Formats: sequence, structure tokens, C-alpha cells
Amino acid sequence: MDDNTLASLCAALRTSPDNAGLRMVLVRAHLDRGEPAEAAALLDGIAPETFVAADRAPCARALVEAGLPERALEFAAEDEAPAALLLVRARALLALDRLAEGLRVYDAAVAAEPALEDRDLRVHLAANVREFRGAGGEPRRLKVISNDNTDAEDVARLLVPETETVRFADVGGLDAIKRQIHKRIILPYQKPSLFQRFKKRVGGGILLYGPPGCGKTLLARATAGECDARFFNIAISDVLDMYIGESERKLHALFEKARASVPAVLFFDEVEALGGKRQYSRDGNAAKLVSQFLAELDGFAQNNSGVLVLGATNVPWAVDPAFRRPGRFDRLLFVPPPDAAARAAVLDILLAGRPTRGALDLAGIARRTSGFSGADLRNLVETAADAAIDASIASGAEVPIDQAHLQEALAEVRSTTVEWLTTARNYARYANEGGQYDEVLAFLKEHGRD
Repeated sequence: MDDNTLASLCAALRTSPDNAGLRMVLVRAHLDRGEPAEAAALLDGIAPETFVAADRAPCARALVEAGLPERALEFAAEDEAPAALLLVRARALLALDRLAEGLRVYDAAVAAEPALEDRDLRVHLAANVREFRGAGGEPRRLKVISNDNTDAEDVARLLVPETETVRFADVGGLDAIKRQIHKRIILPYQKPSLFQRFKKRVGGGILLYGPPGCGKTLLARATAGECDARFFNIAISDVLDMYIGESERKLHALFEKARASVPAVLFFDEVEALGGKRQYSRDGNAAKLVSQFLAELDGFAQNNSGVLVLGATNVPWAVDPAFRRPGRFDRLLFVPPPDAAARAAVLDILLAGRPTRGALDLAGIARRTSGFSGADLRNLVETAADAAIDASIASGAEVPIDQAHLQEALAEVRSTTVEWLTTARNYARYANEGGQYDEVLAFLKEHGRD
């Protein structure tokens, strides 16, 4: 609105001061011009009831921006207020440092109208206010918007237990591995008194190795589910830090959190990134991290009773040999590609809940997928589902997955484990210290012809 029009409307309002509609036009005009003080001056002595509820939001906004939050609350009453007015009330409460009340009002406004979400406003309303003494002893209040408690907050954020419980029944195949895990890991959790009688501790370390996509992570989660233990999935990025000493500090904090939450399972995927062979490391900090990891596993001052440490790797030959000493990752379990019966079971699990048609010959598909990992089988089912979706779109009606879709997918998907098995065979034949890769040799001997 230009100056001449604004002046004319102001003159008209002076002539008819009871004209609420004209007054509202002028308030909005001043707000649009970035003049909240002038808009607020138009509201001096004016009762909020003068305006309808929809017009009170810009009035309250003008008062907040003019530095009059107490007066703004009169226009932004909470009872039966529209969402836009509640949001302005939250801003007024923020200006008055009534953060808890403001956060409650903000959440109510966004729940009523999600389009009003303002993350910056919520961050300021959710800030912590700390009181401390200044240099002269006078009390001061500090509003903390960013995190100033790195240790506790980082650990709480990184160690979020998995909420979904996975059991062995959810893992197709791998029956021999499940039996070993049940005997070595689960029973000590289920019958602790018996194992204590024989001075067998609960916990320890297990290193799962094998081709990628064969279920090492899923097996670790199922192990935690069978133990009824808390499962903490530790990513590499949760530990590694660019600053010297920070990686070791984070690793120690993670172990301390697990020790305080027993029974607990700490799972480190791609463990070679944290525990690689030190003699091949050009960076001294990497060697220090390995040493810290070893100290956390069985250090003099550590008590890991009730804490099971599971590691998974695709390259066990890259893990520092010190990790395989008894008391650390003293048990190595080979997780091979699933056999035919396991592949059929995995396919059945993957197809559960999807629309299918006719009798699916999963046993026949399983026989033709030798060497496929669980991830390869998932890719097979996803490819078949894509074909069914394409057919559904073309026909305008749902077309379930049938045997033809699986056969079509089988022609496209290839196994991804061959390269790993070739490399592992060389290590098993020529670098099999202590017979650690005997399971690989046995698997290749049994399934090599396939």
C-alpha cells in the first residue's frame, strides 16, 4: 500500500474510530510494510473482542514484533483459538521466556494444522535454561539451544536399542549356525546359575564372517532376541572421529553404556574398519583405536559380564590377529550362503504378505539359485514384484506374483558371492593359520561343484 492511500485510510479511521474492519486493514497494511510499531499503536486501548478470531492473529503478531508480548497474549487467548493464533501465542510466550508453556501451545497448533510447522521456533522453545553465577556472584540465566553435554547425549543418541524383536524363526536356514549360537551364547543367558557353577562367564565375543548379504546382521539381531537382551547396533560413523582421541573416547562410552544395560549385545558391523591389522596401518591413531578396542574387550579394569560383543566382517583376514585371542573374539563362526532348503525357506519368508497367484515352485527356484545369498534372493523377489507391478499398471488391475514372474527374475539376477568365495578359498588353502578357515574349506568341498 502506498503512502497516499495509507494516509487517506488513517484519516478515515480518525473520523470513524469504531470501524473495526478499517482498523484491521490498516494493521495488516503496516505489517506488510514492515512497520509493527505503527500497527501496534493502532491497537492501543482496543479490546481483543473488537475483532473476530481470524483477525486477532495479525494483531497479536504485530504486538509481538513491536516488543509487547504481554499485550499480545490478550489477543491470542488459548481457548478455542485457531491454529494460526496459537502459533502467535507460542511466539509471545517465547519472548516472555515461558518456554514449557510455549512448547505445549506450539505442539497443539502444529497438531491442528501441520502446515504451520516452524522448526526454528520449536528449537528455541525446547531450549534448556541454565542458571549460574556471574563473576560478581550475581545470578544469570543461560539459554542453551545446542547440545553442551556431548558424552551423555552422544551415547544416548548412538545407542538406541532396536525396537523390533527378531527371533531365529525369522531367519531362513543357517540351522547349524543357530545350533552353535544356542549352545555357546543363548544358553549361558538362559541358565546363568548353571554356568556360574562351572565358572563359565556370560558374554564374550563372537566374530561372524562370510560373504556379504548372507544374514550376519540379521543373525546378530536374532541372537539378541533369543537372549532377551538389548541390542545395540554400532555403525562405523558412531565411533570414528577426525579429532585425535575422540574415537577412543566414543568407543569407551559405548561400552560403558552397554555395561550399564546388561544383558546387552553390542554389534559392530564391518568390524575391520575399527580393528584392522595394525602392521598395515600408516596412521598411528588407527593403531591406538585397535588397542582401545582390545582393552574394552578384556582390559584389566573392565567387567563385561553380561555383555556379548558381536562382530561381522566380509574380510576376516583383514582383522588384527589380537582380536582372535581367547577372551576377545574367541569364537569365529562362518556364515555361508544358504543351501537349497534354506533358500526355499528364505524365499517363503520374503514372499509372505505379498500378493501371489497359483502354486509357486519355490523348491525348484531354490535348486536353480545355488550360491545366492539372502540379499540375492531378496533382489530376486523384488525383481519379480517389479514385473508384477508393471503388469498391474498395464492391465489396470492387480496382477499377483506368479511362477512366470519368478522365472523371469531368475534370468536377470546373478549371485554376488562367487568373488568372495574365490578369495576365501585362496586364504583357506594358503593362509589357514590354526585352522581358522576350516569351515570355508568344508563348505567349498561340499558345494564347490554347484
